[in-house]
Amino acid sequence: MTDRLVELEDCDGVRIITMNRPNKLNALNTALTQQLLKSLEDLASAPSVRAAVIRGEGRGFCAGADLSEFKNLTPEQSDRVLERAELTCRLQSVASQSPVPVVAAVHGATIGGGAGIALGCDMVVASRGLKLGYPETKHGIVPALVMTGLQRALGRKAAFEMVSLGRLIDADEAKELGLVNRVVDADPLPAALQIASAWAEVNPRAMAATKQLFYRVGEIPFDAAMAVGRDTNALMRSFRTEN
Repeated sequence: MTDRLVELEDCDGVRIITMNRPNKLNALNTALTQQLLKSLEDLASAPSVRAAVIRGEGRGFCAGADLSEFKNLTPEQSDRVLERAELTCRLQSVASQSPVPVVAAVHGATIGGGAGIALGCDMVVASRGLKLGYPETKHGIVPALVMTGLQRALGRKAAFEMVSLGRLIDADEAKELGLVNRVVDADPLPAALQIASAWAEVNPRAMAATKQLFYRVGEIPFDAAMAVGRDTNALMRSFRTEN
């Protein structure tokens, strides 16, 4: 039987998703990756959930991939390698694709794939003591599936510095670079819940359309983006309710 590595708690329209593998700094083995992916995918089919927070139990948010599994991911086991790559790819993109807004509450080690999960969320709250970065090259591997999100969030020069040098940054530098929205001294969960609670007050159709449009316009040329915005502008009239 697979251990329960993700805990869920619902409160007033907000779902708290907690990675619960603290003895391994919430390192992403296959089981945790699968459970976390399902938890984030399920947001879209939970009508009572209007916003979500993702956090990590213990001393850190997520230390990235569980390197102990790499011994089983070899060229001789290409099917397993491809399955794991697909699983990781889906996890790195699921939060931004969800109609439900997601804020990450990060602290301590937020490394590699863990940093990718955080930056894939719509907002990030970080506590001082954060150590965020991509040290994959120091282990002789490539930060492949986190690179797209990082470059889009940060820009090419600064992103290349992070992935090539593997330097870890603290919460204040992450905020200065635009990678986190807010920095707090202690537990980031209360500040993240404040954001999520504000989201939960918004008409969910309007929030979903806003989020979809936000990411869409960043991926297409200006004229096409304006056309999509025009169509959403017309659609938004159906979101309004009489007070």
